[in-house]
Amino acid sequence: MNKLALSILSFSLISLQLSAQKSKTKIPTALTATSATQRLEGYQLRKTLEDNSLVKNLSFSNIGPTVMSGRVVDADIDENDPTRFFVAYASGGLWYSNNNGISFEPMFQQEATMTIGDIAVDWKNKTIWVGTGENNSSRSSYSGTGIYKSTDWGKTWQWLGLAETHHIGRIKLHPSNPNIAWVAATGHLYSPNKERGIYKTIDGGKTWKNTLFIDDKTGAIDLVIDPKNPDNLYTATWHKERTAWNFVESGSTSGIYKSIDGGNTWGLSSTVTSGFPTGDGVGRIGLAIYPENPQIIYAVLDNQFPREKIAETEKKDNFTIETFATLNKVDFATLDNKKLDAFLRENRFPAKYTAKSVKEKVANDEIKPQAIAEFIDDPYTSVFAAPPKEAEVYRSDDAGKTWKKVSVMDLKGLYNTYGYYFGQITVSPTNPDQVYIMGVPLWKSEDGGKTFKSIDKENVHSDHHSLWVDPKKDGHIINGNDGGLNISYDDGKTWFKANTPAVSQFYSVNYDMAKPYQVYGGLQDNGVWMGPSNYKFDYGWYDDGAYPYKRIGGGDGMQVVIDTRDNNLIYSGSQYGVYSRYNKEIGERMPFQPKHELGERPLRWNWESPIHISKHNMDVIYFGANRLYRSLNKATDFVPISPDLTKGGKKGDVTFGTLTTVEESPLKFGLIYTGSDDGLVYVSKDGGGSWTKISDQLPQDLWVSQVYPSKFNEANVYVSLNGYRLDNFNSYVYQSKDYGATWVKIGENLPAEPVNVVKEDPENKDILYVGTDHGLYVSFNQGKTFERFNGGLPAVAVHDVAIHPREHELLVGTHGRSLWKASVKEVQQIDAQMMAKAISLFELESVNYSTAWGRKGFDGEFFEPTFKIPYYANQTGTTIITVATESGTVLSSFIDNAEKGLNFATYNFSFDKAKAEMLQKDLKIEETIKGADNSNFYLKPGKYTVSVELNGNKASKTLTLVAGNRGQRSFEPEAKGEPEEEPDGRPEIK
Repeated sequence: MNKLALSILSFSLISLQLSAQKSKTKIPTALTATSATQRLEGYQLRKTLEDNSLVKNLSFSNIGPTVMSGRVVDADIDENDPTRFFVAYASGGLWYSNNNGISFEPMFQQEATMTIGDIAVDWKNKTIWVGTGENNSSRSSYSGTGIYKSTDWGKTWQWLGLAETHHIGRIKLHPSNPNIAWVAATGHLYSPNKERGIYKTIDGGKTWKNTLFIDDKTGAIDLVIDPKNPDNLYTATWHKERTAWNFVESGSTSGIYKSIDGGNTWGLSSTVTSGFPTGDGVGRIGLAIYPENPQIIYAVLDNQFPREKIAETEKKDNFTIETFATLNKVDFATLDNKKLDAFLRENRFPAKYTAKSVKEKVANDEIKPQAIAEFIDDPYTSVFAAPPKEAEVYRSDDAGKTWKKVSVMDLKGLYNTYGYYFGQITVSPTNPDQVYIMGVPLWKSEDGGKTFKSIDKENVHSDHHSLWVDPKKDGHIINGNDGGLNISYDDGKTWFKANTPAVSQFYSVNYDMAKPYQVYGGLQDNGVWMGPSNYKFDYGWYDDGAYPYKRIGGGDGMQVVIDTRDNNLIYSGSQYGVYSRYNKEIGERMPFQPKHELGERPLRWNWESPIHISKHNMDVIYFGANRLYRSLNKATDFVPISPDLTKGGKKGDVTFGTLTTVEESPLKFGLIYTGSDDGLVYVSKDGGGSWTKISDQLPQDLWVSQVYPSKFNEANVYVSLNGYRLDNFNSYVYQSKDYGATWVKIGENLPAEPVNVVKEDPENKDILYVGTDHGLYVSFNQGKTFERFNGGLPAVAVHDVAIHPREHELLVGTHGRSLWKASVKEVQQIDAQMMAKAISLFELESVNYSTAWGRKGFDGEFFEPTFKIPYYANQTGTTIITVATESGTVLSSFIDNAEKGLNFATYNFSFDKAKAEMLQKDLKIEETIKGADNSNFYLKPGKYTVSVELNGNKASKTLTLVAGNRGQRSFEPEAKGEPEEEPDGRPEIK
């Protein structure tokens, strides 16, 4: 590191001053929730952008992974043939299997939203109903746009309205009338609204009637129907209020309602005299009805009333956090040193804090005794607060008139304090005393809910959201959880996974510089994984037992950065800043997380704490809490280089007032930008010595999802803002050309979709990539206008993108459909000059000639090579493509229907057999050119001229076929089965 860099570093460790930027511009006000009308208009704009896109022909391929899967919210199984079922994923869409989960077919991929809360299938009439908007109130529970229906087994979908409901708890179909259905809607997640409660249709979804409405903060989360009398229905209402910093997950309007007239009117079942809890502590409720005797109904309750204080069994003189809350200086000095040291160790104080050192600080008035309590007291949920009762099971034997708590064992641990994330209960269709409840573990009762035991075994992920019990085969159960789908045939003694769909929920994606390069990413509740960029899905790994992706971290996997000097050191972590450095070569792991000093309140760490590795010196690591920290020695030690770069946090049960993005300019060491969850953006031009707030001109109070400094101009920087946590779904992307002093809104043609990431192309200064909650976009003019990618990419949430600089491949990290990639080497060459030309042909890769072309394989099929000829047309039309020898002999000519923008014509290297002798002469080869097994004649090694002509305009390039050069692109058929060449105990709010 040079002297200037060292001086900046030294200066930044001493000078931590915050410079306020005075802006003459009026600060924009906070924004409100986006209406359903605006969102649906955004969907239509998205479709228009897709139809007219210049890059719609660029093909994306999924590169997995699959084995860890993603969050399942529901499964609907054909009782007459349980090998057929539909599986709904929280953000991965709907999938169908007709072979017991060996393989799946995706559907519902391009609608206004892919997120699902519940599905209902009419197997007799082959009709599928989808309620969009996840029913769990997680931090990434995307909102839907109402109800959809398919009458052709998922080939096409009809929107049935209810777009303002946002989240669907349950759909129930009438058992004999296909036109009658009921919907339980929970409503908006982050804002109050009236479109929630119970809706009923009697005309197949053409019209709906809201038959149960409580208030604008109480919706319906569950719904069950009496199979012997469909006029009898039961629903669970749920009062909840969520903000970015707090979640009120219970209320007096939560309860159980019953209808005896087909859902037209409802009466409260959980009255104050019914035996079921009432009041502000009533949280989420799940319902199950026993089909053989519908008088029996079970309910699982997330009881948020405070847990009764258990009598202390420890000695009264043992220290607790309350000991220090009111202790004065004099009494503190008399505390027993051994007990104080034990308390400090048990509560994970840094080793430098001992009874002796702490007493000295108190005696010297450096800190007060209360600093001991404040060091532990969590910044977002006080440790003094009494824990909730959590899960309880109730039963009614008189069709909901009265209820009795039947769970006699303490169910603490089922919900682990976040019961809002679960709330599912199932009763066996053939045994009223066999009950299953779902939470972090999956528990089964055989005594009517009195006691439970875990049926979580090997191969079963935690966090359970769905369970089906086969009414015709005892022991056959299908379970959906955060790790996909599990199937058991012995009632949970053994399980297998049905995880072939690529539905992982990635938060981030990154790469190294190995050959082939590895991709890395953090996943919701599934840790951090790495795998080869040339991964292709197949079943071969079952044979050799080596799945290509490897797990390198646990918890909820978050951001990953790699030291690409040798591709060996990986920095990654899990929720709330619990990170580590991992040495791949020796398997060594070194945890790290900067700590606050005694006398300071605890640091605030975001769920996705940002980490950045300096491009100038990869020993330098930046790590963001509410302050920014820096390490000069590969995360071994950290020092703060900023004050609090947020608005200071807010009291609640979700950590808030945290940094969300940290980036250093690739052009200047020490030019650092940060963004926070409460809408602040800061810049430091001197390595952290001073900081300037640069967000006053931006919309206020939005989540800063990305700050990205330019590689081409030091003063240029891009920012994306996200209003998801305000139910604001508009797109906000900004550009500054003066280090953030002024901003210009870009992407004005983007649809109303929250933006998660904006990044600049490493090769073309005019190209930007933007990932939203519904897909991926590219701009060729620094954001003035955007084009939508398609090419097989579903309309899934894109959380992160990365562009490999050597391979020119775009990596897409989706939250629901795993990882995708596409070659963007042609995209990177598109500029204003190319767009002005009628036709442009890109350079053609050299190709390995193969004698296998046209040969019949072991499967009886002929091997047919394919080659993509990339060209750009500034108008639609019919192109004529010719392949000729260097001497001008035309060997092949065919047409391609060009669309405006990037095109890929397909060629199989065949030519007119009448030209075989001419080709032999032009190439000066002695052997006679003969046809292959399929009677086609294929080009021989040599150089050829490929021309593309459109409306009299022509472009030509050389195509080279190489004999025996394994370093070039090959079209050899691959031999099957052959390898290719080449959490700390705190209450958790998800």
